[in-house]
Amino acid sequence: MDVTTSLKALLSAIQQLRHGRTEQNAARLQSRVEEVLGLQCDQMLVSAQGLPSECVTGLLELAGDPNSSAPLTSCIVALLGRLEILHSRYNVSSTLASVIHHHSATPGEPLVLQSLQLLQKLTYHHRLLQSTNYIPELLSFLMTNIQAHSDDIIMPCLGLMANLCRDNPSVQSHIKSVEDVKPFYRTLINFLAHNSLTVVVFTLSILASLTLNDRVGEKLFDAKNIHQTFQLVFNIIVNGDGTLTRKYSVDLLVDLLKSPKIADYLSRYQHFPACVSQVLGLLQSKDPDSGGKVLELLLAMSRVSGLRSQLCEVVFRPVGLKLREGGLRQASESWLCLVQWLSAPVDSAESCSQQALQLLKELLEEALSTASVSEAVLNFVQMLLPVLLGLLTAVDPLQSEAQLTTHCRRVTLVAGLLLHILDPGHSHRCLSVCGAAEALTLSLMCAEDSTRGLVSLQVDAQLCLSQVESLLSCCHTNGPLTCPPARSESDVSQVSAEALLRILEVMSKLRQQVKDMETSFYRTLQDQRMVTPLSLALTSHHRGRVLSGLAVLFEATALPDFPALVLGESMAANNSYRWREEERAGTQEVPPPCPLDTSWSSSRSVQSLVERIQNGLELQEFTRDSHVSDIIDVYEQKISAFKAKESRLQDLLEAKALALSQADRLIAQYRLQRAQAEAEACQLGSLMKEAERRRAELQAELSSQVLEVERSKADMEELLQHNNRLQRDSEEHQALKGAYNALLSRLGDTERMLKELQAAHTGLTNHNETLRRNQETLQQQLHTLTSALQDRDEEVRSLQADVQQRNSDITDLRGELRTQEEKVRQEEERRRQLEETSDVLRKELSKMEQSRKDISIKVSSLELQKSHLETKLKQKDEELNKHSAMISMIHSLSSGKMKSDVNLSL
Repeated sequence: MDVTTSLKALLSAIQQLRHGRTEQNAARLQSRVEEVLGLQCDQMLVSAQGLPSECVTGLLELAGDPNSSAPLTSCIVALLGRLEILHSRYNVSSTLASVIHHHSATPGEPLVLQSLQLLQKLTYHHRLLQSTNYIPELLSFLMTNIQAHSDDIIMPCLGLMANLCRDNPSVQSHIKSVEDVKPFYRTLINFLAHNSLTVVVFTLSILASLTLNDRVGEKLFDAKNIHQTFQLVFNIIVNGDGTLTRKYSVDLLVDLLKSPKIADYLSRYQHFPACVSQVLGLLQSKDPDSGGKVLELLLAMSRVSGLRSQLCEVVFRPVGLKLREGGLRQASESWLCLVQWLSAPVDSAESCSQQALQLLKELLEEALSTASVSEAVLNFVQMLLPVLLGLLTAVDPLQSEAQLTTHCRRVTLVAGLLLHILDPGHSHRCLSVCGAAEALTLSLMCAEDSTRGLVSLQVDAQLCLSQVESLLSCCHTNGPLTCPPARSESDVSQVSAEALLRILEVMSKLRQQVKDMETSFYRTLQDQRMVTPLSLALTSHHRGRVLSGLAVLFEATALPDFPALVLGESMAANNSYRWREEERAGTQEVPPPCPLDTSWSSSRSVQSLVERIQNGLELQEFTRDSHVSDIIDVYEQKISAFKAKESRLQDLLEAKALALSQADRLIAQYRLQRAQAEAEACQLGSLMKEAERRRAELQAELSSQVLEVERSKADMEELLQHNNRLQRDSEEHQALKGAYNALLSRLGDTERMLKELQAAHTGLTNHNETLRRNQETLQQQLHTLTSALQDRDEEVRSLQADVQQRNSDITDLRGELRTQEEKVRQEEERRRQLEETSDVLRKELSKMEQSRKDISIKVSSLELQKSHLETKLKQKDEELNKHSAMISMIHSLSSGKMKSDVNLSL
């Protein structure tokens, strides 16, 4: 079936399943996916066309749907596994994380394992942010299953966790913020004693990413343990059980080298030269992935100042008369393998070729900048030059953009390496002040003359001119003078311009030594097409490109036909284009919102809190005298609580001591087991390497020296016997060492427990004395309170009588209060009625206002009359009082018979 027809049928099945989720539609879609899996349509699916994009989007949506069946999701995941390039275009990682999250209840399911393995491939050297969908749930799933020791998925879980943690601060901070991170660390440390080297490498990578700069990392990678870690990592790199393990081992060592302290430890590692020799032997492999990782490791080592000199000594080791034939062959094979990776095809091993060029640049920069250049280095340079010049081939401008970019980058690296060979003392000329610095400068000049002579013998002007013409054609794809500004630093025109300037620098260095080189160099500088690469270099953000452009411009400004005006216009056009782009990007920025001002609310809350505290203090002062008995009860409760707390503390102290002793015993057992396992692994590895080395030496001697066959056989037998004796001695030594370590651990545990018990006894004694003093003080206070309590009892009795009297009064008042409440209800009803009539009264009030005024006038006149009458009445009362006084006097003078007849009221 045609690929387009299959994709259309697949899209139709996806749409049918969206509209109706039935088993029949799901089975039809699964069959369509399996049909696409059988076709060779990977290139079409990863293209940016409409039909493949819709198909991939629909499949990702169905895979992330929890309602999709497991077989259908498994088929979709299998199809996505063939399209790893889609990781950068679609959110495949989030979809796979959602699949794992939806099936997290059954971690042993094949779909979960398939998703974990694919996610491990996709996240290798790809950073995922912690804020991505389902990534926090994925991290929680990985931590849970790593701590659960699930043998089925432990390896992909560890590998995926290593990928997510590497160079990812957001994921690292999320894991460190988890509450149970310490048990997770302990689980990872336990995995260091695992039988699988892959599990050990994954665990070390996770620990290095999470704890390298923490206190746990300082203990784990300290000076005592780091040498064993180096030996373990180098053994895995050299004798690893697969390319995957070697990849992660190299990444682990590269991450460790980023720490200056660990890089210093490695520079002082006594077996470092031997380990580097074994790593260089891995370059004989034809696998680009394996060779690329080895070159990446060597390149990382060469960028550390303390390791670069040692690496140069191993690579450029002088061959003396005392070296055996096997050593000669191994040294020459290392050189040849390193040179062979330079000439690797661009399509198959692009990164390997570039890494080999960068490695040689670092090594030759170190080797040629020394006071005396060895003969071995010069021989290596003489052997290297034909290979480097063979890489300077012409390129077809009609090739794809990716191929042109790769070729230009290779030319840039080759030209840079040639410049280092031509001018090895460029970085050290600033030291030429006096004395030893002058001697160093003279030696560097001699080395420069020798290397420049080697290069001038093999380079001709025609090779440089052909390379310049091909690079100029790459710079001017639209026209000779109308090339648009570079969109990015990796644009074809930008990369080709950098390569062109490097070639021109090589021509400038060789213009006096090579025939016709000076004429070709100046003719190239006066070419109108040089405007574009020079303007791109001089307006670049890259410091090296600007310096290269300035060096070429310095040589070109003295020429009569140099297009300086056109160069200025081109630079102005590039700057204006860049300014417009930056202005357009700046207008899209949004200022951050201002924070809210909460000073008024906070001050109001503080003021209310102060008022509340003051009211509480006043209430406490008011009710202090009435709660003396409650205070005594509180003190009694506190005394009982202190006694209960003392008993609980005693129990907790005993439990803590028991737990500490158990933890110390487990730690000691773990350290003993780890030390034994590492010692056994190192010893077995050394024994195997020793046996293999001796076997190789004996085979070489057998092939080269036929006359010494019998003596070699006897030596071999002696070596085998000696190996057996060594193995027996090692077994006895291991047994004795195990017994000795057991006794040491028991002694250490006993001493530690004794010290802890003594410290605990001293603490308990001091605590008991403090409690005894507190008890005596409390007893004295209790006696004082008891006497005061007896004095207060009489007052309490009198107060209780008053309280009873007041209670009776309160009951009477409550009855009156009820009656008053009833009256209030009646008054309330009456008030409602009055409110209803108030409107009518307000209307009548206006009418009665006039009459009120008249009445007030009358009232005022009547009050005046009343005042006159009152004065008269007062006068009459005075007269009456006088008459009554006279009558009483008359009555007193008269006889008693006349008393009853006198009426005093008259």
